[in-house]
Amino acid sequence: MAIQFTKMSGSGNDFIIIDNRVPVMDEGKKRDFVRRVCDRKMSIGADGVIFVENSDQADIKWDFYNEDGSSAEMCGNGGRCVARYAVEKNIAPAKMTLETLAGIVGAEVNGTTVRVKLTAPQNLRQDIAVALNGTQYQVDSLNTGVPHAIVYSDNVESVNVREAGHGIRFHDAFAPAGTNVDFVEKVGAQALKIRTYERGVEDETLACGTGVVASALLSFYKKMVLPPVEVETRGGDILKVDFEATNGKADSGVYLEGPTRIAFEGTLVEY
Repeated sequence: MAIQFTKMSGSGNDFIIIDNRVPVMDEGKKRDFVRRVCDRKMSIGADGVIFVENSDQADIKWDFYNEDGSSAEMCGNGGRCVARYAVEKNIAPAKMTLETLAGIVGAEVNGTTVRVKLTAPQNLRQDIAVALNGTQYQVDSLNTGVPHAIVYSDNVESVNVREAGHGIRFHDAFAPAGTNVDFVEKVGAQALKIRTYERGVEDETLACGTGVVASALLSFYKKMVLPPVEVETRGGDILKVDFEATNGKADSGVYLEGPTRIAFEGTLVEY
């Protein structure tokens, strides 16, 4: 069966989006399909695939997979891309709700810029000692829809993200589910720079929306920055994280805002 798709990018985090409100394939075939089409040498290539589906709780629902075929509870940049997709295809209004495994997420589309309201952050852990290959890391952790471990750095450009990120991602401190890993550098009173090793991709990605949010919140908890926080991603885009704080902690009103891009549309014939 030929499958229509849209390829989109949220600050360098790229996704294949498919309208699955009328199912295009059996559920049991999705994971293998995702692994095939995310292969950058043999097919389209992407960090993940998003199937847009009907929802009884929100305007739309997504079924999201990382490029290795694993399911993801939430993805900030994926959420921004799928929200714009839904508006472009007249599936949902500019102000919408999106059902994810992490909960209901609100989104607002303004042209190419999309703002999403994430679910409340959970499972704050600070000052976790992680020993890795003779190096001792002090790590903070927060779940912003998916788990993130944050390593603060004076110079993120000098970090071997693939090596250190892989080691921390699979460290016993974050077993059994593992974690995404973000290396964060303060560059101003309301500004950070970030590099991310993404679970499920198993490599550095150009951006990670939930990682940007976790980095902003945890850096705020360390009294490093104040909201709104602008975070420069590896892809070069600036993502803005805004939130209100009570007694030094962010409440459930956590927002991620930034640009989206439609790269191309097409038809998958062989996969």
